[in-house]
Order: sequence, then C-alpha cells, then structure tokens
Amino acid sequence: MRDVTLTINGAPVSVAVDERTLLVQLIRDDLRLTGTHVGCDTSQCGACNVLVDGEAVKACAVLAMQAEGAEVVTVEGLAAGETLHPMQAAFREHHGLQCGFCTPGMIVAGIDMVRRLGPQLDAATVRAELEGNLCRCTGYHNIVKAIQAGALAMAGAVPGSGAVPVAAE
Repeated sequence: MRDVTLTINGAPVSVAVDERTLLVQLIRDDLRLTGTHVGCDTSQCGACNVLVDGEAVKACAVLAMQAEGAEVVTVEGLAAGETLHPMQAAFREHHGLQCGFCTPGMIVAGIDMVRRLGPQLDAATVRAELEGNLCRCTGYHNIVKAIQAGALAMAGAVPGSGAVPVAAE
C-alpha cells in the first residue's frame, strides 16, 4: 500500500492504495464518486473520462499513483453548487442522453474539446473528436448538438446560456 495525495473536485485527498489501483477504482470505490462510470475496462468507451490537470483522461487507463499531486475533476465536480456547468446544462437542454451511462464521459470529453479547439465546433469536428467515446443508445445526433451548444455557452456566446440552476426535487 502507498499513499496517494491529490485534489479531487477541489478537495485535498490522501488515500492508501495498492500500487495496481486504477484511478477509476480510487474515484469510485475509495472516494464513492460514482458519476465516473466503468464501461469497458479497456479504455475503449470513454465512460470513465475525468479531467486531470485540465485534460480529459480515461481513468481506467491511469494508475492512481500516476495522479499523485494532480487536480482531478469528475462529473460531480463540474457544477458550482446548485448551478450546472454550461456543458452539463447543454446536455440537459438538448437531450444529449438517453440511458445516461455514457453522459459523464461525453460531458468531460466536450469540455476538453473546448479547451483544446475553442468554442466554434462544427458537427464533423465533434463527431471526429468523440472517437473513443461510445454511446449505445442515441446515435450521437443530440450529443453533438449538446456539445456545440455547451461550447458556445462556455465561451459566453449564447445569451442566457451557461449557468442553469438545478431544480429541487
């Protein structure tokens, strides 16, 4: 066992892990942040995407020890309190999900696209960039629309978009 110290969703964390522990196992099993999904265990599906120091990574392909000292953001850490991140809000507004299993990874992938490519994303670019993120339900049409809308909202280019309060249930 070895201690791994990192920041998850803004909170410092130190956890003793086996050297073979994957980052996704640390996130889900040790920290109980279950929004990050395990879909394939082979880094093919993207359901486990998280941001590590601002870049999207497949947490099933990274050892927890490799994240030593890193800033990790999971889907749970994107919202600001009761206000959804603009990409989360866009997925909700544009029905970019069906069963929802792939959605956290798709949202993280969308945020990473904006970071790397800017907010002006055409559909062909989004589809090409989503290679490695699998959805078995929707056919991607609404996912692409959601990422394009989320990208513009992140840049403040869509009046009234972006910060969306989460409705109380």
